[in-house]
Amino acid sequence: MKYSPKVLILSLIAASAAVAQDTKANGPGQAAAPAPTVSLPPAFTEAQLLEEFGWYVGKKTGLAEWGFTQAEADSIAKGVLAALNGKDSPYQLQKVGPAMDEFIQKRQTALLQTMRMKNLNEASTFFAKLKGNKNVVELPDGLRYEILKPGDGTAPKPTDMVKVNYTGTLLNGSVFDSSVQRGQPMDIGLDKVIPGWTEGLQKTSKGGKIKLYVPPQLGYGDDGRPGIPPGSVLIFEIELLDINPAGAAATPAK
Repeated sequence: MKYSPKVLILSLIAASAAVAQDTKANGPGQAAAPAPTVSLPPAFTEAQLLEEFGWYVGKKTGLAEWGFTQAEADSIAKGVLAALNGKDSPYQLQKVGPAMDEFIQKRQTALLQTMRMKNLNEASTFFAKLKGNKNVVELPDGLRYEILKPGDGTAPKPTDMVKVNYTGTLLNGSVFDSSVQRGQPMDIGLDKVIPGWTEGLQKTSKGGKIKLYVPPQLGYGDDGRPGIPPGSVLIFEIELLDINPAGAAATPAK
């Protein structure tokens, strides 16, 4: 989970493109707002809209998590303003690039370590509280699971293909992946997923629904993924729709 200055620049572009999506999206079942029938004065000035746009871009790229000092933030803002004003690179990118990459990577390493320790501490606290839930079963390797709805028949084997609907969240409740939100179940081999899934889905059967509490060592560990910080506990609600035994004709994975 390493980034370079190029990635940060691409993130800024992606964040700006996401503004329109976030501001236009309607909630589930909501109709689009009707067009106004009368002309009203603008609720915000252009300066206010641009200020909000700047905040949104900075927020989406996660710059606040880097822990920059005020002086460092001022230097970043100075560089952004130079680019906005069409000025050339102040220090010749070809020459300063290697030193900049090294600097950014060091800051990233420190940031990821801080995030990892924070998440591991939160995981320890969370699992300690989870012991009070009598519906949750703890396995020797640290995986916890809860049967939300019993299934019928036999459980899948590690080599089977399964069709599932699922939603994955972090401890703070944020959704990082969901076939439910995409509106399309996923077909995948149990030997192609994180260890927590491979082991956990063998605890249910077709038609069943299970909740998995996956510790970092059975998820993405210290590496993390986009939207998943290092050392994160992953919580999945998974509905096992179908099982395709190994050797049978499988539905192509989406």
